[in-house]
Amino acid sequence: MPDARDAVGVSSPPPTKGKRRAAIATQPEERIQRSLFGEILDWMLAPLLLLWPMSIAITYLIAQSIANQPFDRALEDSVTVLAQQVSEVNGKTVARLPVSARDLLRADDIDNIYFQITGPRGEFVEGDRDMPQPTTEDDKLTIGTVLFRNDILHGNDVRIAYTQVDLRRTSEQRATSSKEPRLATVQVGETLEKRAQLANEIIKGVILPQFVILPVALALVWFALSRGLSPLSELQQRIRARRPDDLSPIDSGQVPEEISPLVRSLNDMLARLSQTIALQKRFIADAAHQMKTPLAGMRMQSELALRQTDQADVHRSLEQLAKSSESATRLVNQLLSLARAENQTPETSPFQPIELSELARTVVQDWVPMSFSQRIDLGFEQPGHPIMIAGNAIMLRELLSNLLDNALHYTPPLGSVTVRARDDDETGLAFLEVEDTGPGIAPGERNHVFERFYRILGTHAAGSGLGLAIVREIAQQHDATVEILNNPRSQDPKAPGCLFRVTLPMTPRQIYIDDIG
Repeated sequence: MPDARDAVGVSSPPPTKGKRRAAIATQPEERIQRSLFGEILDWMLAPLLLLWPMSIAITYLIAQSIANQPFDRALEDSVTVLAQQVSEVNGKTVARLPVSARDLLRADDIDNIYFQITGPRGEFVEGDRDMPQPTTEDDKLTIGTVLFRNDILHGNDVRIAYTQVDLRRTSEQRATSSKEPRLATVQVGETLEKRAQLANEIIKGVILPQFVILPVALALVWFALSRGLSPLSELQQRIRARRPDDLSPIDSGQVPEEISPLVRSLNDMLARLSQTIALQKRFIADAAHQMKTPLAGMRMQSELALRQTDQADVHRSLEQLAKSSESATRLVNQLLSLARAENQTPETSPFQPIELSELARTVVQDWVPMSFSQRIDLGFEQPGHPIMIAGNAIMLRELLSNLLDNALHYTPPLGSVTVRARDDDETGLAFLEVEDTGPGIAPGERNHVFERFYRILGTHAAGSGLGLAIVREIAQQHDATVEILNNPRSQDPKAPGCLFRVTLPMTPRQIYIDDIG
């Protein structure tokens, strides 16, 4: 089959380039790692840099409002004074403004001042003819009050204060007249140069110090973060300074409160790791000690066979050598089974639905030839319905095989071994039982027989003391319990026999039926 790269017309790169490309391809994965210092700094500076322009805009609006207030009050005073000079003479609107008052009104070196007085019909009375008029809505609102508006005059923005004057303002006129009030409009406006200058001065007084404060704030934030994260660096140095075999807990009293949960979790992991390493060391030491005996026996028997000249003696030595090799093989197999059982976890080997009685039946069939060779009656009691559990089929077969191996080794010839699978719907538990007619186990020894390489004193049957340790390990992984009881069917008080009962949680039958359907 042609290579996929040939189909698109791309030639294969040389090996060196391929390695370089592979190295480049791994670089983005390395860049994914982030710095805690950088993350905190980003989350602190990003809002600060976002709020700074917003503060400038808000400061500008506030500065304009502050700058308008004194100049608006001056315009209001000018309009009020000008309105007091407006009256009606012989039905005509007039303004009694002396020349000095007009000069004073326009006396401004920066802004241009404009004013206008119009009569009730909008006729021009005094001032600048081209000043814009207020809207109709404003006319209704300015009777007796001074209002402000922004407008444009001669192409420039202007601020205008205006009011309306009732020309019939004497009480006699109001009493004798039934007509509507005759209103004259008075306006005073100025350009916005002084206001802009004042607003700019206010903004400069507020913004310029921020250009000094902001770098100082950034430096202080940087320094505070460095000081705040220094315990992490100290913790890193303390961990790096440890010996490779030092698994003692880390002192959580020397770290900040926020890091204490992490240190406690790390201490828990170190404790589990220390326990695991201790168990492995003990296991290796016990395994090495147990392996010495069969290996030494094999060596002695082989050396003895080499020195023998009689064929019968050579044959006996070879028989002993075969027995020692069989014992060593059995020990190695059990060691491997125990190591495999210890390394099995639900994460590495997920549990599957298992029919317990069918699994037990197939295991019993495998041990029938051995029961025949030892003249032991091996039986199996199977229920009339399936018993569903969740577990690892290989490990459960290993568990039952070790129980059967133990029972067949300790049951004398013409004895019996019975395997039974049953359940209890009320408790939701499944039971796997192995019953024998052997010598039994004393109550004081029942907790010790599950320890590795433990052998009851006076036991003559061959064994390594690992079978029941494997059973316990597999049972713990399946949340099961193992009990050792006397055989209730035994009639011989000298040989009470044993009943090994493994109790497992059972899967509801409805779930099993749904899985089959």
